[in-house]
Amino acid sequence: MAKTKITAFFCKECGYESAKWMGQCPGCRQWNTFVEEPVAKKEPRGLSPTAPRSLSAQGGRNVRAGGLARPALLSEIPIEETDRIPTGSGELDRVLGGGIVKGSLVLVGGDPGIGKSTLLLQVCRSLANRGRRILYISGEESLKQIKLRANRIGEVTGELRFLCETNLEIIEEVIEKEKPEMVVIDSIQTMFCEAVESAPGSVSQVRESTSLLLQIAKGRGITVFIVGHVTKEGVVAGPRVLEHMVDTVLYFEGDRHASYRILRGVKNRFGSTNEIGVFEMREQGLAEVENPSEYMLSGRPEDASGAVVACSIEGTRPILLEVQALVTETSFGMPRRTATGTDYNRVNLLMAVLEKRCRYDLARYDAYVNIAGGIRMNEPALDLAIVMALISSYKDRPVDPGLILFGEVGLSGEVRAVSLAEQRVKEAVKLGFTTCMLPQTSLERIKPDGSIRLIGVRNVKEAIAYL
Repeated sequence: MAKTKITAFFCKECGYESAKWMGQCPGCRQWNTFVEEPVAKKEPRGLSPTAPRSLSAQGGRNVRAGGLARPALLSEIPIEETDRIPTGSGELDRVLGGGIVKGSLVLVGGDPGIGKSTLLLQVCRSLANRGRRILYISGEESLKQIKLRANRIGEVTGELRFLCETNLEIIEEVIEKEKPEMVVIDSIQTMFCEAVESAPGSVSQVRESTSLLLQIAKGRGITVFIVGHVTKEGVVAGPRVLEHMVDTVLYFEGDRHASYRILRGVKNRFGSTNEIGVFEMREQGLAEVENPSEYMLSGRPEDASGAVVACSIEGTRPILLEVQALVTETSFGMPRRTATGTDYNRVNLLMAVLEKRCRYDLARYDAYVNIAGGIRMNEPALDLAIVMALISSYKDRPVDPGLILFGEVGLSGEVRAVSLAEQRVKEAVKLGFTTCMLPQTSLERIKPDGSIRLIGVRNVKEAIAYL
């Protein structure tokens, strides 16, 4: 394969390629994102035109016959139940949309030490113990390091093989020889193609490596999991085109020093992007948290002002969490506002509503809002809980521990309806709450069964009057 060395400029944000440096990227409109890297022109890769293949043997790819790709009818495309493989982890299956899709390319990102490699190794172990053929490729750890981590997780049986390699040409040959059902690449920033003369982890290397893995996944019907490093901004390192090329993007969130972990789907071509999976880091690895509500409310203080329980929805799952607020007089001329786990601008907006509509003088007070448990939620249904927590701390009056509330607050102080109100109430009943405060419009759609007291409010003044 002949190589011709040339130099090109790439945008670090979107992967836009240009022959010269530009201050602003025409693709993503970002400034000062172009970097110069050597590239190599080579012949395009593709299926051989001399060997026509059946549609089913190619995992749904078009047939090549006589050098031309033949379009297929929907009736000719086979879809089987076995196209989705359960991972053995209910939380991961929930985020993926029901299991692993054959021939898919999945990107898993997260902070260092968050548990990305541990989670994927546990999935490989589970699939191998059920007779699946798995290949785990690491470019960061030696085989001994992987074995030490695997021994901590548990006994591994079956066809789970490990390889330490960073050259993708060699990796492609090993995959062709071993014919695994799933491949894990840890990580994409360490892989390189010999045809590209830039260093591993550069824009052109990441883009070319992902393109090659995409061809392997789609052409051979192999599921490929890619581990991606993240930048200080919390996004996957490399060009943003990487997230556009893959089928699914999963982010591992949480504090590496805490025990909880949250797996969130950012992009999913085979399922919803609103689902989350909750895990707990233990000595033996990551354990599923089947009831996140009970986990988030553990250790809740009693008779403490500024603490209320709210119900949020992630995908189809209602999650109960504790909203805490601390309002205290400021020592400086400019009051300080802090929000942890929720949107900072939303907190400022709600405090402005309280000042304008309810005549509370909050301009002389510092305000600190926190979602206990470290989980991050931005759903508007938390507005009413944040308002009640702020007023509870401001008046130094504790809220009834058996009360749960949810609702969106508008700029005029009205409490607006939220989706899936009945599911939220059922989750509150399940955890033993006796009273639920919700928007009046949502209350009219719920049939009370007497298991919980329902209080409908039209505006924040009515909610504060109950307090």
